[in-house]
Amino acid sequence: MKKIIILSLVVLLLMGIIFSVSSAQEFKPKAEYTLTLNVGPTFGWGMGAVKWCELIKERTEGKIIVKPYFGSQLLAGKQMNWFQAVAEGSIDFAVESTINSSAVVKSHNLFSLPFFINTYENLDKIEYGETGKKMFAQMEKMQVKALAWGENGFRQLTNNVRPVKAVEDMKGLRLRVCPTPIYDDIFKQLGADPIHMNWGDAVTGFQQGAVDGQENPYGVLLPVKIWEYHKYVTNWNYLVDPLIFCVNKRVWDSFPEDIQTIIKETAEEAAMWEKAFVRRGLDGDISINILKEQFGETPEILNQIAYVKTMGMEVVEFTEAELNAFKEATKPVLDKWIPEVGVDFVTAAKLDMSK
Repeated sequence: MKKIIILSLVVLLLMGIIFSVSSAQEFKPKAEYTLTLNVGPTFGWGMGAVKWCELIKERTEGKIIVKPYFGSQLLAGKQMNWFQAVAEGSIDFAVESTINSSAVVKSHNLFSLPFFINTYENLDKIEYGETGKKMFAQMEKMQVKALAWGENGFRQLTNNVRPVKAVEDMKGLRLRVCPTPIYDDIFKQLGADPIHMNWGDAVTGFQQGAVDGQENPYGVLLPVKIWEYHKYVTNWNYLVDPLIFCVNKRVWDSFPEDIQTIIKETAEEAAMWEKAFVRRGLDGDISINILKEQFGETPEILNQIAYVKTMGMEVVEFTEAELNAFKEATKPVLDKWIPEVGVDFVTAAKLDMSK
């Protein structure tokens, strides 16, 4: 009887090996997999997406070709629709912002809670803690396999009217903002006038004086040469804009295990580089050292804040008291949006940040 059981186990084991080899041999990739992102290749975000595609091609020896489509081209410019498109499978891959998926994945609004996260340390604790795992698991149930966290950055305020140092300085400013309800709530609460428009129209508005300012991370401020339009920048870290390197769940399941491993590892590598690139000089020497030591790179511009100063911008840094005044002013928005995000996600984030 023992011999029969052992023989049966051996046969099953061999069948499993044969099946797995056969499955790997039967796998036939698409000629090209599509990847969507909202910006162009000159932004850190875009450069990170390109790096991921290149690493996938290199490490799979050309078996998997992923082509990036910039400027939400596959979505006819409708950046807020990326999550649905990847979930349903009309787009295969994405390197996209949580802002642009927040209408569908409500937990992604966590990163837009005003003055809730504030520091890179807190952000990392959330993303790589229980909150991040919980968020990735939620996305997978919605048919999007998240693989790594990238970053657009903490969003800062720029304008050409006056330096913003106090809540009162926000009164009446016409500011171009992301087209999401929480942004509208934040800026209205602060007494500003939030305006939705694409970047091209915003630039025209800046030049004509119809729009006073906007909010974006340094990873965007430098490529768009914001100093050509605005004199003042306020570093307030009021909310953050993470990116997610991800793939349609059915596409992910179609890959053999070795291909999955390569795609995940390259996502993590490209995301690490991308994060370090957009953070350089904003977190001391941490990200600069990652670029130098792990990637052998030294970008031309290392201190992004110092650079915008050389371009003539006046930079405002909040004192603790000034920051607390903005926190207090936007507390009604925070309280309103916690149920929208999900109390469980906010509780998990607070726990992660306390560790």
